[in-house]
Amino acid sequence: MAESPLDVFISYSHKDKVLRDGLSTALSNLQRQNIIHTWYDGDLVPGSEWQKILMHKLTTAHIILLLISADFIASDFCYSKEMGIALERHHKGEACVIPILLRPCDWKGAPFSELQIIPENNKAITKWADRDEAFTEVTNGIRKSIAEFKSRQSRS
Repeated sequence: MAESPLDVFISYSHKDKVLRDGLSTALSNLQRQNIIHTWYDGDLVPGSEWQKILMHKLTTAHIILLLISADFIASDFCYSKEMGIALERHHKGEACVIPILLRPCDWKGAPFSELQIIPENNKAITKWADRDEAFTEVTNGIRKSIAEFKSRQSRS
């Protein structure tokens, strides 16, 4: 029997929509392999109770991606609401939070700075000469985190 895909919640500033789209494309192979199922607020349908649905997705996701930029940090909703819940769940072992550095910004000392950020060299995705290469490195990091998360879940 095939395993169910892990639910992945993507937390981002709407000002980073183009980069979020690039990441979503890069994650396509993991989705096609039924390893993950991604969700972000763009999946909401008109007329839905957006905040209720968003909170449900955030509180049930296995993997939570924080797409880091100055706009993410400046957003009260992303920083205080989504990231706060995400880190609380991470510390309880309920979810794996992965910060992804989209654009250069001052993130040192932020609550997520205790976590390993990707790309691993702390070079923002927008600073790579080849953006596909950057997203591939990010996807490889996410794949490693998924394997570690599944291993921890099977031991508990």
